Amino acid sequence: MTEPGLILFQADDGQDIFAQVTGHGPPLVLLHEWASSHRVWEPIAHRLTDRFTVYRWDARGHGSHGSHVVPASVRGSVSVTRMADDLACLLDHFGLEQPAVVGHSMGALTLWAYIARHGCGRLGKLCFIDQSPRLTTDATWPLGIYGDWPASRDQAFITAMQADFVEAVIRLIAFGLNSAARERYKSRHPSLQRLAAYLGMLDARPLIEVWPTLSGADFRPVLPAISVPTLLVYGAESNYYPPATGPYVRDAIAGAQLVIYANADHSPHVNQPDRFAADLAAFAGASG
Repeated sequence: MTEPGLILFQADDGQDIFAQVTGHGPPLVLLHEWASSHRVWEPIAHRLTDRFTVYRWDARGHGSHGSHVVPASVRGSVSVTRMADDLACLLDHFGLEQPAVVGHSMGALTLWAYIARHGCGRLGKLCFIDQSPRLTTDATWPLGIYGDWPASRDQAFITAMQADFVEAVIRLIAFGLNSAARERYKSRHPSLQRLAAYLGMLDARPLIEVWPTLSGADFRPVLPAISVPTLLVYGAESNYYPPATGPYVRDAIAGAQLVIYANADHSPHVNQPDRFAADLAAFAGASG
């Protein structure tokens, strides 16, 4: 049994990709984070389907085996540039012109990669949620993961995922900049048990494969090329990114609006769905 509105389309290399399409009105595309699926957007989508036609996919190599829909088997390699081209295929398949596109975390990186490869010509308005344009850090760049994520630490994380994917990802979430996340890990909060069960259902291979293309990318040169209205939403208590990250991205994109959600972590839209849905609707529905 499949979910209502779930559509299978093919990318230009023959890869099957699932996308859920619901609602009516102007097009709104929602791109999820790494190791997630279209379902993470449910609290936002159901608040907006009375005003927008909402498109949300399972990115290549993503999706839960525990859902009614088994993820499409992965064709070829998984990379952020390939997912950027998949986004172009989604726009083509559904005939979308000037959609509002929202990217959270990996979704933001995918959207930046799309702009690097395809430009902004087909895009209407953009929203990026709590992401840095470069994940790894060095002596000249302190705004990556934790503010302290050199290439050696990134490689150690990849090695840890290969040994125990579930524990490595949980520790990535827990041992960052958000003190509440650290306390949940130390107390083995029930939410971690649920997260571990979810992560254990995933096929880790494509998620590990795509990671170095995310952590190794540098999209800082892309930001000044963004020529459409842009909304930035960052969590004041982000697990991963220092407070200066949002202002950096705002200053690099001409005319970008930055909103900081107090008491929100790396997923401010999940922490405060009513506020985010209202902010997004006001932004996406406003005249250009």
